[in-house]
Amino acid sequence: MTNLINKASDQVRELVMNSLGACVAEGVFPAEPIPAINVEIPADPKNGDLSSNAAMVCARAFRTAPRKIADEIVKRIVLDGSYFEKCEVAGAGFINFFFAPQWFAEVVSTVIAEGEHYGETDFGGGKKVLVEFVSANPTGPMHIGNARGGAIGDCLSAVLDKAGFDVSREFYVNDAGNQIEKFKTSLNVRYLQIYNPEIEMPEDAYLGEDIVIHAKNFAELHGDKYVNADEEERKQALCDFALPKNIKTLEDDLAKYRITYDKWFRESSLHDDGSVKEIVEKLKASGYTYELEGALWFKSSELGDEKDRVLVRANGIPTYFVPDIAYHYNKLVTRGYDKAIDILGADHHGYIARMKAALTALGIDPDKLDIVIMQMVNLVRNGEKYKLSKRSGKAITLSTLLDEIPIDAARFFFNLREPDSHFDFDLDLAVSQTSQNPVYYVQYAHARICSVLRKMQDEGCEIQAPTSENLKHLTMPEETEIIKYMATLPNVINESAKNYDPARITRYVIDLATMYHKFYTNCRIMGEEEAIMQARLSLSLAVKQVIKNILDMLKITCPESM
Repeated sequence: MTNLINKASDQVRELVMNSLGACVAEGVFPAEPIPAINVEIPADPKNGDLSSNAAMVCARAFRTAPRKIADEIVKRIVLDGSYFEKCEVAGAGFINFFFAPQWFAEVVSTVIAEGEHYGETDFGGGKKVLVEFVSANPTGPMHIGNARGGAIGDCLSAVLDKAGFDVSREFYVNDAGNQIEKFKTSLNVRYLQIYNPEIEMPEDAYLGEDIVIHAKNFAELHGDKYVNADEEERKQALCDFALPKNIKTLEDDLAKYRITYDKWFRESSLHDDGSVKEIVEKLKASGYTYELEGALWFKSSELGDEKDRVLVRANGIPTYFVPDIAYHYNKLVTRGYDKAIDILGADHHGYIARMKAALTALGIDPDKLDIVIMQMVNLVRNGEKYKLSKRSGKAITLSTLLDEIPIDAARFFFNLREPDSHFDFDLDLAVSQTSQNPVYYVQYAHARICSVLRKMQDEGCEIQAPTSENLKHLTMPEETEIIKYMATLPNVINESAKNYDPARITRYVIDLATMYHKFYTNCRIMGEEEAIMQARLSLSLAVKQVIKNILDMLKITCPESM
């Protein structure tokens, strides 16, 4: 878990502090406390590989112009044995440091030595995190929003794992409440219509073909046995028949999408074990409830929500909000997760304040819950919005989408943008085998490196283990650019985890592929003298490893030929 950018940045701070100490000892500057010093990667490589603002932050303490302070610091800096070959003053007083060949060599050696573990960090400190995502309504198939949520949730979980968190993935099965009652009613009417077609379907029922199919299959199994049965008994029998099949379909479709969960948590379990009633009592005890017109209300407006919320209706039935509170209580208290992360659709903005208010009322730190809001996705074909499936004439589901485009493309494309940004998914681009298709472009970079390595072996070239002497030959701009970029991967993973934005990783690997294609075009491998050839082969191996690490994280295949 080596982070050579951070090691070099720490070294810059040490070099600057040592030089400042020498300045004070010589009486050049007064013995004043030194403010915190920033070290960053300059936007323009001409300004060095790392840059420090030490002179700027010391200007007030030393009552001296930053440029003069920088000149005195640089005059006394000793770079021997460091990662840097030179440093210089620029602009108003920035101190710019330039990496020595030793640092570039160490990056390549580290990537190859750490292999599949390169990029891993301890940012998360082993904290237990539960990521809940998709949690599609089990009364019907998953839609395109679920497809995006699945890719984002699964890839975010992988990023958090790489960043040192103890991650669990969870699907919350809404197998109780209003939607299940509507599901039962819809199945009930479709079943009865088989024997009496004149029975009308309620307006708010589920009208999908899947309901009709379930009713027919139930009838084939049981005949008219339930036609004259008690209505509640008939509804429950239909639900017990159809719901497990729907949940199994969800599970199968998500497995095809390369998503597996650590737990499928059923809402019904919260009702069965008394958690829902218990949470109502806990909220009553908190002092944040009141009764109005027979209903129990939560004073959520006193805790940051825009208005108060009904907890239990006048008929004694809890609103959907109560089992949701019980579920989050279960996550953070009963099971003791340090953090709960929910991936939700754009229509859930208002949900954040009310759930955090409920946690606060229960004495739980609301910052233990983070909700990632995911915006809508539009399917585009031939430059126009595309909403229908050719086969069924209905809205495209996750299953039909994966019949039309490669799974690699689906997972990659849905992670091309930040979750809170709208996204146009180009179906034509997703199936194209051109450099315009980003996933194909990245996979081709990996396959190209594999091809180079095969060709060298076919020519009888032995690919040697990297040595510092050989790697110091990597001085071309295309080479140093790639090496510096690979060195940033641990920090990119940390930032991606910190901001809940797996798209940073996807963009990173596209940029790395671009850099390798440029290197391949401008830096010959075969035919160069042995030391340079071996250095470039080592660089290629390192890039191949980083691409594979990222594609493995995203659960995208790494072809060795294309």
